Amino acid sequence: MRTSGVTATEDAQAHAEWEYAELDGGPASGLRLRVSDRPKAIQVTLPCELVDPVDPTTPAGLRVEALYIYRRDLRVKTEPLRYGFDGVSP
Repeated sequence: MRTSGVTATEDAQAHAEWEYAELDGGPASGLRLRVSDRPKAIQVTLPCELVDPVDPTTPAGLRVEALYIYRRDLRVKTEPLRYGFDGVSP
């Protein structure tokens, strides 16, 4: 339901509490960012390059990305929040 031109999602985002966080370890170590609602995990991706010619049956726009997961350190209660690299995930 829309009220005054603002969706519920937009309203929630406008009132979300943003906090600074820092990634520790892995390919994005030291990266600082802002998060809302203290997510339990953050996903970082890096593009991979396709070397061999793409088969004609391959879907258009196919991308391959390396996936890295960072999990929130629950012991840290104040900014910057800390997210540690999870080398065994996903």
